[in-house]
Amino acid sequence: MSDETKHENGNGHGSYERQDLRPSGILYFLLGLAVATLLCILALKGLFAFLEHREKASQPPVNPLVTNVPADTRRVAPGYPQSAFPSPKLEEDERGQLNDIRMNEEKVLYTYGWVDEKAGTVHIPIERAMDLLVERGLPVRSQGATGESAPKTETNSKKSETTEANKKGAKK
Repeated sequence: MSDETKHENGNGHGSYERQDLRPSGILYFLLGLAVATLLCILALKGLFAFLEHREKASQPPVNPLVTNVPADTRRVAPGYPQSAFPSPKLEEDERGQLNDIRMNEEKVLYTYGWVDEKAGTVHIPIERAMDLLVERGLPVRSQGATGESAPKTETNSKKSETTEANKKGAKK
């Protein structure tokens, strides 16, 4: 007897499975899958409800001096930190506040505007300022100004006046 199996049919072509899968088998499988999913969801909800009840029971009582405490401390109500805490407050929206600061800085750096309208001082975009600096160059001191002593400032003149007054008081 030979161990060879015949994989061909009589006319030389390969064979195929002659029995098809019935639609009822597919529907039963999908129904079983839906029931198993529903049971898992219900089991998880029950588990979370049990754990939540146990966690609430083990919480220490809230200090009676604390006011405006929300009923559920794990979920923050909208507007709660702003209404409950006195000033000064910590940052509430770091990204938003930083974004506002950066937008204001970019507005100053890249637009025209008034610094002091009464004095006629304006700010110009940084690109334009760099172009003007290249065209006009940096301001240069004259060579005669480097050898001179520093001009008297208001604080220097006040100091000299007080020392002169002290000398006059000592002479009297």
